[in-house]
Amino acid sequence: MPQNNLPTYAIVELLIRLTQHNSSVGDYRGHAVNEKDVIVKTSRGSIRFAQSLIVQQFESPELITEDDLLRAALSFRAVN
Repeated sequence: MPQNNLPTYAIVELLIRLTQHNSSVGDYRGHAVNEKDVIVKTSRGSIRFAQSLIVQQFESPELITEDDLLRAALSFRAVN
């Protein structure tokens, strides 16, 4: 899957899953793709996802572990 064609709904699904680890993540507002990761802007800040995590959410979401989600949740940065 080309990096610029990451499915937005997979990102939104990840944000929904992350609310169990960090309820202040907020709602999807947009994203920017870098070489290896994706910066997702939310209504309350930003969060960084590895592209591979988004692809995994799209292809095999059941294989994403709670540790994977927790690591992603820890990358959230709130807007002040």
